[in-house]
Amino acid sequence: MPFTAKDVQALRQATGAGMMDAKRALDASDGDAEAAAQWLREKGLAAAAKRDDRESSQGAVALFVDGNVGSIVELKCETDFVAQSEHFKKLASDLAALVAHHDEKVVDQRAKEIEDLRITLKEKIDVGDVVRFEAADGDVLDSYLHVQGGRGVNAVLVELAGGSAQLAHDIAVHIAFARPRYLSKDDVPADVVEHERQTFEAISRNEGKPEKALPKIVEGRLGGFFKEVALLEQPYAKDDKQTISQLLGGARIVRYAQVEIG
Repeated sequence: MPFTAKDVQALRQATGAGMMDAKRALDASDGDAEAAAQWLREKGLAAAAKRDDRESSQGAVALFVDGNVGSIVELKCETDFVAQSEHFKKLASDLAALVAHHDEKVVDQRAKEIEDLRITLKEKIDVGDVVRFEAADGDVLDSYLHVQGGRGVNAVLVELAGGSAQLAHDIAVHIAFARPRYLSKDDVPADVVEHERQTFEAISRNEGKPEKALPKIVEGRLGGFFKEVALLEQPYAKDDKQTISQLLGGARIVRYAQVEIG
């Protein structure tokens, strides 16, 4: 499949690879961008997956907690200027309170208010992620909201069984910055684990690692992968000598949710 200079540029932006490496990857993958990105990763030529320069949409995240009920509402817009406006932030906060007191579908009843704000601010405005937790009797619900530029940009809810509100809050703060994709390593889909296993094996071979040592090396790298994506495996942000699982002690994370702009 032929590819263009735009395809090369898009691959560079997605992977952080150099121009010639991006071309080689597309050549080797017959123009398939996804396969080319994987080729670059296996060759050790792609930048780390976490990139600070990723393009992100604008908006605000509102958090509301009242007793054992909590909600998060993401309100999206096009520009930072609108995201920081008082009308925009108030609508996000109002929606979060309504969701907590009713349900997630209540935002549909506010379509006219959203449309009026679009007209007032002359910008496309949409509701993004909406989350509502109602903790079970005896469970603890706590949260964290990271504020930037005068509006919420990263919100977390945590429901905990057998723990304190302070512990739930500490874990919420950790989640906000560690961004786990799964609760435990057992929650990582088998196809994702197998894909990573094969990738780490290809990387190790390309690095010239001895064939006999590959299984141990791959397992070690998989362990590092789980520490990145599974909450219970992650080193605690405030004390990396213990994992979140160890921090919990006898407590248990029932569920968590994170909503972040971009």
